Amino acid sequence: MAAVHQGLRIGRLHFTSSDKFQLLEETAMNAEPRRMRFGVFLGPYHRFGVNPNLAMQRDLELASHLERLGFDEIWYGEHHSGGVETIASPELMIAAASQCTERIRLGTGVSSLPYHQPFVLADRIIQLDHMTRGRMMFGVGPGQLLDDARMIGIEPSTQRARMEEALDVILRLFAGETVTAKTEWFTLQDAVLQLPRYSNFEIAVTGAVSATGPSLAGKYGTSLLSLAATDPVGLERLAGHWEIVETESAASGHVPSRDNWRLHGPMYIAETFEQAKKDVAYGMPWLLEYLSHIAPTALKNFDSIDGLVKEINESGRGVVGTPEMAVEQLTRLQEKSGGFGTYLFQGSDYARWPNTLRSYELFAEEVMPRVNGQLEPLKASVDRVLASGKEGAETTARSQAEATERYNRLRAERS
Repeated sequence: MAAVHQGLRIGRLHFTSSDKFQLLEETAMNAEPRRMRFGVFLGPYHRFGVNPNLAMQRDLELASHLERLGFDEIWYGEHHSGGVETIASPELMIAAASQCTERIRLGTGVSSLPYHQPFVLADRIIQLDHMTRGRMMFGVGPGQLLDDARMIGIEPSTQRARMEEALDVILRLFAGETVTAKTEWFTLQDAVLQLPRYSNFEIAVTGAVSATGPSLAGKYGTSLLSLAATDPVGLERLAGHWEIVETESAASGHVPSRDNWRLHGPMYIAETFEQAKKDVAYGMPWLLEYLSHIAPTALKNFDSIDGLVKEINESGRGVVGTPEMAVEQLTRLQEKSGGFGTYLFQGSDYARWPNTLRSYELFAEEVMPRVNGQLEPLKASVDRVLASGKEGAETTARSQAEATERYNRLRAERS
């Protein structure tokens, strides 16, 4: 980025020559810069006390809001207990959201494979592919909430193995195969889907701290969705996780692309740091206390909103702050991972609804164009004007004076 005129501000962002965000190369064979994509991974995490029916309507409205702002995708989760993550069927949410949007992609974030008979789930996903005309993405995982598994009689220690068993036959069904398989928990006999795929929809496997997700993504040639990307433990394993993807891809004959790698984390921005901190006092402490009972590496033992926000920002767990801080976080994730394609916000009621919408809007206004280099040609034009001094204004003034003089002469000649 060329040096900016001293003191120039575009919006509220102060640009200097060091501000250029280094876009990643797609591969060594293709050094062309690419656009980073953005979306929201909506578990969802709703603050206790919010009307659950209203919250669900807002989850649908968010898809339209994000589409208007230029976000690329939204993912809806599957949970059956806990009282916070209140979407039981991501397929229903995607079907509804597809009717009020036109462009944004819609993902199951995620379908918990051990909870479903694989053939029936595969059949529903194919229908959803048709209903959305190719805008659906199929995200899969083992399931997380302990009570979900217990209530349907699943031993939690079996969930990751069952996810792989289900994924294996689902991918074969998607490919049009006739599948016969028998496991401890499901049976398929000459199973074949009656509808072909409408599109070559994306399939993504979740990964957190363990190697399970990256190894499956490499083995089956799927995308990887790293849910613990900003967790201090998960962050340090990002590069290693991609190495696992590459190793398993090579063994299975697949060619992985970092462009299909998604990193997920908390991010809330406002016009000022103090405003952001004030906004998240509404829901962030309660929701993080809830998560501390679910995720082993979740933030614990915070005693004030000041201490909580300080820990989140200084540890890199997330961002509570300003657009500048969001750019710094994305730069850091890029460096730690070696390159990725999409950043997903953790969809949460950290702030009240109007403020949450504004946070996404502010990100679209000031962070997206800066990260993706959209401001550079505009800035070059601004720089040319500023570097010209007063030449433009003086030239215009002379032209105006000459035009006025010509008019006065013509008028005098007619008199």
